[in-house]
Amino acid sequence: MNKKIISLNKKIENCTKCPRLSEYIREVAKNKVRRFRGEKYHGRPLSGFGDVYAKLLIVGLAPAAHGGNRTGRMFTGDSSGDWLAKVMHKHGFASIPTSQSNDDGLVLKNAYITAAVRCAPPQNKPTKEEMENCFGYLQEEIKILKNISVILCLGKIAYDATCKLLNVKSDKFGHNVLFKHEKYYILTSYHPSKQNTQTGRLTWKDWSAVFSKAKKLTSNT
Repeated sequence: MNKKIISLNKKIENCTKCPRLSEYIREVAKNKVRRFRGEKYHGRPLSGFGDVYAKLLIVGLAPAAHGGNRTGRMFTGDSSGDWLAKVMHKHGFASIPTSQSNDDGLVLKNAYITAAVRCAPPQNKPTKEEMENCFGYLQEEIKILKNISVILCLGKIAYDATCKLLNVKSDKFGHNVLFKHEKYYILTSYHPSKQNTQTGRLTWKDWSAVFSKAKKLTSNT
């Protein structure tokens, strides 16, 4: 793996910039929910993962308290991770259609997954200061991942962070919206959270359409 990304990932995983988040992820890891009581939680900030030569960068909100914060990998061990792995496998971005644990054999192809915030926030709501503290990590990632041509933003917070990263106006957020930056295509999607998938706001058809578009874009750039 790229030495620069290894160094950055170590820095992220040892980060303690946000006292509220550091305390929260440790508390969640200590006071586990019943269904995961026998498991050891990661309980630390999460770095991104995937193909360091990827053309597609997927930016999420933050690790889930009992998903990534438990398993030690973004979008792993929860329903959002299931939706993401399944659609990525369908469109050729993932080796398997599931994302259950850090050692499940999942390999990303031409894709890299990261997040606007690296620690699970209470109620999935990071503060403005916490988002600012994490912003530098996203800046470093985009500099290291030199082949990126398409950035897929999952949710409004990821979209706002990406717009800030590229110094472009953050227009009204919507699903399956595409615009061209000087260097990147920016593609937006509703986040595959239960609040969206179980209410019908995000259907499988609409979710898959986003990745179909991402596949075409990465094949042509």
